[in-house]
Amino acid sequence: MAHPPLASTDRRLLITGASGFLGWHLARAAQATWQVEGTYHRHVPPLPGVKLHCIDLTDAIAVNDWLAQVAPDAVIHTAALSQPNRCEQEPDLSYTMNVEATRVLAQFCGSHHIPLAFTSTDQVFDGQAAPYDETSFPSPINVYGRHKVEAEAILQATHPNAAICRMPLLYGPPSPTAECFLQGFLRTLEAGQPLRLFIDEFRTPAYVEDAAAGLLLALEKASGLLHLGGPDRLSRYDFGLRLAEVFGFDTALLLPSQQAEVPMPAARPADVSSTSQRAVALGYRPRSVVAGLSATQAWLNP
Repeated sequence: MAHPPLASTDRRLLITGASGFLGWHLARAAQATWQVEGTYHRHVPPLPGVKLHCIDLTDAIAVNDWLAQVAPDAVIHTAALSQPNRCEQEPDLSYTMNVEATRVLAQFCGSHHIPLAFTSTDQVFDGQAAPYDETSFPSPINVYGRHKVEAEAILQATHPNAAICRMPLLYGPPSPTAECFLQGFLRTLEAGQPLRLFIDEFRTPAYVEDAAAGLLLALEKASGLLHLGGPDRLSRYDFGLRLAEVFGFDTALLLPSQQAEVPMPAARPADVSSTSQRAVALGYRPRSVVAGLSATQAWLNP
């Protein structure tokens, strides 16, 4: 069921995780069409024009009372524990953040008929049957993916009109309080150090501002599952080659490696590339990795 148009500057959008990499970029983008309020837990994000709330989303009773006071017109839930290795090492914390906090928001928004968009992940798949679309059956192989699948099920049960947006690997300029994997790549290459990158892990990366636009679109036009991947299926090594091309690094610094050479707490699916045709039909327009990296470079060197 399509939602009526929501966006107007006198309506209030609550973004959880506004201090995060995606949340910060989303809060900036949303201000064009919404009065934006955001949550943070530890780090106050510089966001002029956004009303910020310091809240522990894992405190269910406090969050319910607080939501009733804030009374948002719509919610985008980006707050999460999203590092697969950390989720594997701290499964209880992952469950509290990724499942229980989502349950509280889903129940509140569902019972008050408040439009909600939720950020899930391409890690809900095992990587054996790519490319994945919204009809593909989830089969996660790590704790992070399992907890996101559980959160998706809670949303589908308690707020069927919510948009469940499966996010890909995101990249772009850092926020003042959060980085993405790209910043580590750039530091290594700028120092002239070799960078080992997997040739056997495939994703469909999206530029963070495109993903933010996709979430705002989903909030207005979608319900149920929606994939917000980028247009290019790439290995980490392929991504590195495009990074070298755009930023002018020596490709000899890029060393092809394989997942098996780097033991990690969380298993990584080999290929979670996804098709985002459903979102594209709604108006989602993710740019290519080369275009996204060029936009990142322009942002970092104005």
